[in-house]
Parts: sequence; C-alpha cells; structure tokens
Amino acid sequence: MTLLDTIREPAQLRALNGEQLELLAVELREKMIRTVQKTGGHLASSLGAVEIAIALHRVMDSPRDRIVWDTGHQAYAHKLLTGRWDRFDTLRQVGGVGGFPRRSESEHDVFDGGHAGTGVSIGVGLAAARDLKPKADPARRQRIAVCVGDAAIGSGLTMEALNHLGHERHPLLIVLNDNEMSISPSVGGLSTRLNKMRLSRAYQETKSATVRALPRVPIIGKPAFELLSWAKEGFKRSWAKVGFFEDIGITYIGVLDGHDLAELEEAFEQAFQIQAPVLVHVKTIKGRGYAPAEQDSMSFHGASLPPIDLCLIDPTEEPLPPDTGARRKPKTYTQTFVEELIRLAEADERITAITAGMPTGTGLQRFCEQFPTRFHDVGIAEQHSVALAAGMALAGMKPVVALYSTFSQRAYDQLVHDVCQNDLPVLLALDRSGLVGEDGTSHQGMFMLPAMRSLPNLIIGSPKDEQELRDLVVSAVDHSGPAALLYPRDAGEDLADRQGEPLEIGRGEVLRTGDDLLLVGFGPIVQRLLAVADELASADGLEATVVNARWAKPMDEALIAEHAAGKRLVVTAEESAAMGGFGDGVLDALNRAGIHVPLHKVALAEGFVHHGAVDDLRAQQRIDAPGIVAQVREALGIRATQRRSKVSAA
Repeated sequence: MTLLDTIREPAQLRALNGEQLELLAVELREKMIRTVQKTGGHLASSLGAVEIAIALHRVMDSPRDRIVWDTGHQAYAHKLLTGRWDRFDTLRQVGGVGGFPRRSESEHDVFDGGHAGTGVSIGVGLAAARDLKPKADPARRQRIAVCVGDAAIGSGLTMEALNHLGHERHPLLIVLNDNEMSISPSVGGLSTRLNKMRLSRAYQETKSATVRALPRVPIIGKPAFELLSWAKEGFKRSWAKVGFFEDIGITYIGVLDGHDLAELEEAFEQAFQIQAPVLVHVKTIKGRGYAPAEQDSMSFHGASLPPIDLCLIDPTEEPLPPDTGARRKPKTYTQTFVEELIRLAEADERITAITAGMPTGTGLQRFCEQFPTRFHDVGIAEQHSVALAAGMALAGMKPVVALYSTFSQRAYDQLVHDVCQNDLPVLLALDRSGLVGEDGTSHQGMFMLPAMRSLPNLIIGSPKDEQELRDLVVSAVDHSGPAALLYPRDAGEDLADRQGEPLEIGRGEVLRTGDDLLLVGFGPIVQRLLAVADELASADGLEATVVNARWAKPMDEALIAEHAAGKRLVVTAEESAAMGGFGDGVLDALNRAGIHVPLHKVALAEGFVHHGAVDDLRAQQRIDAPGIVAQVREALGIRATQRRSKVSAA
C-alpha cells in the first residue's frame, strides 16, 4: 500500500512530516502518469501543480475553506487528495472522474470549470458573499484561494476581476502558477527579504500607520510622505517589478519556488493573515517529474498524448515497443483547413490569421511559420481576437479567426456587434465543433450553431468531409461579408488531397435518391446518413434521399422542399444542440414552402453532455449510425417484428 492509498481526505495531510510529503508528491505524479497513459488528459499542467495542491490543502480546511482552480486542468492532484484516488483510473471515461473540477463529484470541488480566466471572478464573488455575513458569524473566517495559470492571468475577464478586487479589497489569496514565463524575475536574497516583509503582519500594520500618520506631521509631513512614496514606487519597479498588482491594490509576493513545499506553506499561511487581497507568484516546471513532459510540455498538455514510456518513471517497467509508423492516420479537419488557408494566403497578402492562445490546437502554428507577420496570437482573449479581426477587415484585410467552438462563445457580442452589424469580411473558423469527448461539459462544441443562426449577414457552413472543407474555406474567404465554418476535431475520410474550389453559397447537393424518406444533414454527420440509408434499404426496404446541406445559413430551401414533398418522413441530422439548430431551420423552410411532412430532428439532447470517448458519447446520444437508424424506425412506428417479417418476405 502506498502513502497515497491512505489519504481519504485532505485533513490527513497536516499529520505528515516533510519526508512523507515529498514521498506523497512522487506518488501523486506516478498515479497521474499511469492513469493518463490509458485515458489521456491534461498531464503536464497537473504534474507541475502537485506541490501547490498539497500546500493549499495543508494550510486550508477544505471544504469549509474554498479552493477555486481556474480552468481546472491543473487539479488532478487536488482530485487525488480529496477521496478520488481509488477511482481515478476512470478519468474522463463515461461515468468516471471528470477531467475538470465537478461539484457533482465532490464537496471539495467549488466550481465546474474548464474555460480559462473565470477563477478570479468566482473567487471574488465567494469573498464578497462571505464578507456580507455578520462579523460574529464563524463563516466570516472562511479562507478562499484561487489557483490561476500564467496564461489565464492575462485574459480580459481576469483583468476585470483583478481591477474590481483591488477596489473592494476582499481578503483573497490568488496563486499565480507561472510555468511558462515569469512576470517578474527573481532578484535573489533581496527579493526574498522583500517578500517576507510584505507578508508580515508587522509590515502591513507599520505601512498602514505610516500612511495615516506621516502626512499629519507639520511642515515636513506631506513632502516626506510624497518623497517616500516616490522612492518606494521607484525601488519597487526597478528591483521587484511588481508595480502592476500593487498599483491596483493587490499585495504581490514572488517569485517563489512552486516545488518547495515549506516555502509555499509559509507564504500561503502568512498571506491569509493579511486582511486584503494577496497574489503569490510561484514558478513551476510544467510536466515536473516526468522528463519527456518537462522537455515537451506542449505535447503532454492536452488530451491527445504521445505514448508514455513508464520505464522513465519506474525502471521495473518494460519499455514501449518502437513505433514503426506502419499505421498512417488520415488527416484531420484541422490539418486540412490550415493547408487550404496557407495555399490561399500564398496568393493573397490580405489574408491574415488570428487565434486566442491556441496556435497549435487550431493548426495555425503552421501558418505562423510561413507568414509570421500575418499571424496574431492574442492570448486567452477571444473577445479581442474577433474585435481585432473587425478592425483589420475595416482596413482592407481578410482576417481568419480560428477558435475552438466552445471558446468562441466568449466572443459572441463581438461577432454580433463588431462583425455582423458592420457586415465585415471576417471568417470565423470554429474548430472542435460537435462532440469533443473526454473534456466534458465545458468543452463540447454544441451551442454556437443555434446561437449564430439568427445573426444578420452571417453565412454558416459545415463540410461533409475534409476535402469539402477546402471548398468551404475558398468560398468563405472570397465572400464579401461575415462567414463561419464549423468542423470537428476528428480525422477525415482519408480522401486524396486536392485544391479547394469555390462553391455557390447556399447551395446543397443530393448524394442519393429514394422515394420514401428524406435524410438531410449538416456537416460530417452526412457520412452517417449515407450508412443509415444503406441500412434502412437493406433491412426495411425503405429508400431514402440523402442531401448534404453544406450551408445552415443561407439554406438551400428549394432543394430541400423539392425532395421533401411526398416523403413519409423528413429526418434532419446535426451534431449540435437541437433547440434553434439546423433542424429547426429545415422545419421553418418547409413551413414557408407549404410542405407539411412529419419531421424528426436528430441532434444532441437538451442539457450538457458529460465526458467520455466521442464514439461512446455519440452512441449515448443516439447520433451514431445505429442510433439514427433506431430513431428513424421509432419515428415511423416500425417494430422489430415488422422488420424481420419484411426481410424474410424479401
């Protein structure tokens, strides 16, 4: 039995000595690595935050005290220390432990997160509610901490929260986990002394007393106070370089070693003695404890991980067999999108690419390598990315903004107000549209299609396969107004590469004809509709017309109406939220055409979709081919006995 096996609740950590805590940190990392080898996950980020999690739980009394994990991708150690070690091997699987904090899992999880930059606002809200309680209420002694990464600290939402916190002055600990670049470099012993002085109650009380008393001294008081203030600010900026946080009213301590448990605990404990907001800046190593992740934290950050050789953490393990490269993977939609965008940009210098902290995930890193002056990574600031594109479009450029669908939700107002209202030629490329799987409720790309359908001037397309995506990119870049393209994170159909050709906007295509049913799909789900049509024909004797809509807006209403007339049933299919989505658009089109045929919508059920492998979730949601076949049969009232008799008769 390991030491980790004995930890049922975080309060047990306070009984461990230094040697045991070091051993526990090693065991936590080993548990994460072994699990993520099988399940995937945010490995490097959580490996770097192990000591932060241990120190916070030793200093604080969770769940009475509240620990907020911004984004939540650094919280694996927190999960393991709060009673989930025995089922951690179900990480990100259907019905298993979530990859982000989830209140349904544990009372120690404060907030269902997943998007960066929300943590400080949540923490300020918790602190504001706490400070409204009567002073005699024991709840007023609640400690609140927020752990935020160096990328998220620069997001617009975090900046707004910090500005408000500096004004309200609620006691709150913000742990800035800096695993990429340091905001303020360490200056050795002097920095350590300044940090200890800032943290001490004596310093804070002396500082407050000086601020109150010195200006009142006759003749020299005010000039001396101003001189000291000027000297302090100049010294602080030239040596400690922490003026930003201090200027908005937040005490800054840093930079500390984020893997030194004793130093972290001392800093956190003393920070809580200050009745004001405190930011403790710690430097950590992303991927700490696993050499490949330390050397290549980008590859080991997210869900799609390279193989993990366990012998690098345990010499008794058998090494992984060499990768022969025999199995060639089809190109993803992301790869195809970027290839076509680069081809177009070679011929048109007006094309520029923008992303919000996701150059690798969106594929735009390749664009950056080829056109560095025409690439802009604005960090975790989706709102700015779209508004920036609007400004570029006003200046005659053709900006393409590539975002994950789930993160683009943050830029909805900019899409409405800045892009669509001004009818600007901005292409919004929404990667990870549809189900993305193991990251769960916060990351499924299921809401943007219904959200965008009502927007004036905006055209919306999605391809049936990766090569049709090339055509849609060409068409959208050539379009004189706003455009949005939705495509999944999936691999494509492994089709031969070809150059994109412009498509007529708003024109769909018929892939198969039949007299009984009309199956009309938006996006890659069309491939499943073709399989559904084959199954219904062979097993039920039902012949279906299959239409690839290509465009949700403008929709090819004439084509759909033509093939819907006289059918027993119209089936719409999309990997998106049903309410207000593509299916509703088809229903509206048929009503306008005066065609009244029963319509069944195949889409994601109302509510959030939890974590699990994409194939499992599609089966769960009944939007895989067997699920769609079953839904069609149910809509037609076909029972199993009827199917068997019809097949036998045939």
